[in-house]
Amino acid sequence: MRRGVVAALVVLGPALVAGCRGADAAPKRPVATASALSGPSSTEPATVTAKGTFHPAATAPPGTTAFLYDTSAATASAAAELTLHSAGERTTVTLAVTGFRPNRTYGAHLHVNPCGKDPKAAGGHFQYHPEPAASSSPSNNPTYANPRNEVWLDFTTDAHGAAKVSAEQPWALSPQHRPQSLVIHEGGTMAKPGEAGAAGARVACLTIAY
Repeated sequence: MRRGVVAALVVLGPALVAGCRGADAAPKRPVATASALSGPSSTEPATVTAKGTFHPAATAPPGTTAFLYDTSAATASAAAELTLHSAGERTTVTLAVTGFRPNRTYGAHLHVNPCGKDPKAAGGHFQYHPEPAASSSPSNNPTYANPRNEVWLDFTTDAHGAAKVSAEQPWALSPQHRPQSLVIHEGGTMAKPGEAGAAGARVACLTIAY
């Protein structure tokens, strides 16, 4: 039985509007933070929380942990709150967002590496059972790239740019095997062989600092 953890991730803060240029135009933003793990075993809940604001990657200062790659995909008031709750051998994940473009579908997944200025820095999707053949590239095999083995949190915003979605996984996270970032993509997640898990370009990324 794996050590269970409960993860709760809160992403709050404005994303700069399209056309914002130069470090001088960007307001000072706090970096993401995360709480320490708690909960001694998979039979008891444990909690990890993180907070951050998205900063345009092009002007991100050193130490930035939350990046916005597409300033046209969110408004200046964009915010998100993610809660991951592991207890026993189950993990429930809930995502709520505001300030994104209205009536639009986005993909959202947990990823294996921390974020960086390069959208590719976060690597592939976090998988509970990693695909052996995909160690050096993103997995697109639906046997592994599916919403049961990964955490898919696709959402469609309402007329106000808000949405809420949840997913439940039949497994718990552990300090030895856990995601390092949350990535929001430009479109909904596909499931067909050869494209399973694909959701278009990466819009934003938040590092989960344990």
